[in-house]
Amino acid sequence: MRYVLFASLLSGAVFAADSKPEKGFTALFNGKDLTGWTKAKENEDAFQVKDGAIVANGKRCHLFFTGPFKGKTPAFKNFELKVDVMTREKSNGGIYFHTALQETSWPDKGFEVQVNNSHGDWKKTGGLYNVQDNKEPFKDNEWFTEHIIVKGNNVQVFVNGKKVSDWTQPADWAGPKGNPGRVLGAGGTFALQAHDPGSTIMYKNIRVKPLK
Repeated sequence: MRYVLFASLLSGAVFAADSKPEKGFTALFNGKDLTGWTKAKENEDAFQVKDGAIVANGKRCHLFFTGPFKGKTPAFKNFELKVDVMTREKSNGGIYFHTALQETSWPDKGFEVQVNNSHGDWKKTGGLYNVQDNKEPFKDNEWFTEHIIVKGNNVQVFVNGKKVSDWTQPADWAGPKGNPGRVLGAGGTFALQAHDPGSTIMYKNIRVKPLK
């Protein structure tokens, strides 16, 4: 695999990917190790780097981007995030945004964009979990791109260019039942989910473009 090196002049770090990110995007994963990422303090062996991808497989754990990003602690409020993802059969995972490092359990803060094409949970890839869920799956065992756009009170999610979610937070929104922290606000960071030992999800080419 040929790696193309690139960096933001202000980031203080050089990241790598198996393809150069689109104009305006900066890579958050170097394709080699977990530099810039922090595992929750439970079941840490659930995340490994293999063949240029972050592989999530094992008991519940979450992997948080802790930066730095352009010399600062990550605090993404308005942004475009693109992640290339592959699921194995009957696998469940997720991509969190507006979240914060948490040592155990499911993240209390932020939104989860679902990664699930054939797991028993009916909530499928590209839905905003417990907010605007998607019932239509995509395919296992092939790479697809989840593209998340957050601007103001609107969230859109595209999978391979197809719009799956388009949600605007109501003025009186207090989060869905059981998830009071699922509220757009000051922003936060990103996290990847390892859901259970029967699930294997691969994530690569993680890149972000901050928006005003």
